[in-house]
Amino acid sequence: MSSWKNASKAGARSYKERSQPASRSHLGALEKKKDYKQRAEDHQRKQNTLKALTQKALARNPDEFYFNMVKTKKRDGIHQLKKTTEVYTPDQKKLMFSQDQRYVNMKRSSELKKIERLKSSLHMVDNTEEPQNKHTVFVESKKEAKNFDAAKHFRTHPALVGRRFNRPTLESLQKGEFVADIDETEFLSATEKKKKKYQELKKRIDREKHLGVISQKMERRKQLLDKSLKRKKVADETKNSAAHYK
Repeated sequence: MSSWKNASKAGARSYKERSQPASRSHLGALEKKKDYKQRAEDHQRKQNTLKALTQKALARNPDEFYFNMVKTKKRDGIHQLKKTTEVYTPDQKKLMFSQDQRYVNMKRSSELKKIERLKSSLHMVDNTEEPQNKHTVFVESKKEAKNFDAAKHFRTHPALVGRRFNRPTLESLQKGEFVADIDETEFLSATEKKKKKYQELKKRIDREKHLGVISQKMERRKQLLDKSLKRKKVADETKNSAAHYK
């Protein structure tokens, strides 16, 4: 049955849609059903939008107020904000900048005090995480340096050479005269506390630097308020520094 349908279609006449008559060619191409469908859908979508906006306008509270109602002005069909005039004098602006800058400097000095307190508690000078002290041993020749044995030099067991503290000698080990090892739990707890303090110190140092940059930028903007001084920009403002003027 399906073969008969295919055979009947093969001999059928191809579909040809009517074109615009020559007498109406000045009106353009003849609208087909697909064109009408597209135009109808667009018209329906616009009507639905207008209907929704009408319902929204009817349901609107008459006492509702937005600041943009009085702060915008329509120009060329586009709402634009009105230009506001300055209501502060130059002296008032300088005073506001100085107040803000004073607060930033106060926070910066507070951070510096906390940094110094942390450094003193950690017995350090710089902000590195590991202490920089080293035990240097001097030898007579390169050959002796190559064959240097730290365990033999310090007269201790090779397993105890890397210790910074509680490193008994071989004689003390034989006699049993040495301090017992620190409890592992206490040692890990102390190490974790020290690590947290170093992390806190790093964060406070970064915060202090950030506040310093903000203070520099505020000072520069305060100086730019004085219009009587001539200036020439040397370098633009960056994330880590204020703009430089000559």
